[in-house]
Amino acid sequence: MNNIRTFKKMKRKNEKIVMLTAYDYPSGKYAEAANVDIILVGDSLGMVVLGYNDTLNVTLDDIIYHTRAVRRGAKDTFIVADMPFMTYHITPEETKENAAALIVEGGANAVKLEGGKPGRIEAIKAIIECEIPVIAHLGLTPQSIHSFGGFSVQGRKEIDHKRILGQAKEIEKAGAFMLVLEGIPEKLGKEITEQLSIPTIGIGAGRFTDGQVLVYHDILGMTDFKPKFVKTYIDLSSVIPKAIKEYSNEVKKEKFPKEENVYEPIKSL
Repeated sequence: MNNIRTFKKMKRKNEKIVMLTAYDYPSGKYAEAANVDIILVGDSLGMVVLGYNDTLNVTLDDIIYHTRAVRRGAKDTFIVADMPFMTYHITPEETKENAAALIVEGGANAVKLEGGKPGRIEAIKAIIECEIPVIAHLGLTPQSIHSFGGFSVQGRKEIDHKRILGQAKEIEKAGAFMLVLEGIPEKLGKEITEQLSIPTIGIGAGRFTDGQVLVYHDILGMTDFKPKFVKTYIDLSSVIPKAIKEYSNEVKKEKFPKEENVYEPIKSL
């Protein structure tokens, strides 16, 4: 299994890091079979699995439940669990307890939290004090959509560029071993990547980050929301309904089940 030393070594050797979200046993199993470097059990599950409009309704219990399922499917892959909204915003003690639950109960190897304000820096330090590895997340942080006014690209203005770059440096000093950069100009993604010694993972942050992350359902074409940075590798949104419709038609026309689908009684001796 990869570990935090592996990822730092990959950055030094200019080897790209592949991160993919997963939310259940099958997606964890498929991600591991594809040899992805890191699986993220993201709070994006709120939108792509649970049907919420954003990530804010996802609970700690939700993430623990889904992380455990992913771990059963991906026994040998490094798994990161997202810390949901308001699980690291109040006191250091609560932050530590919530992070520990994701490791002990969920089976994650590390946790991820969003933001780079002073309170987030202290949260990172508190979690690391418990010997739990932390990934940080800057740029378009979905848990901050109300303060952003929606899902919008961050860091386009010079003042915001400087702020995010400064926060990235503070995050590295705080001890995070990796940084996710979401929804920022490519120039800023490149600058942060070049100035930090820890790996950067981009999602809508351009071509020059140390790795990339995409959502499982996005690459399989299973979501309606398709931002510019997403590439769909197969369109299951058309394949799946077609298969279900075929099944439905066969049942109605009595073409399924067939003889090969039924059981015979045991013959008496």
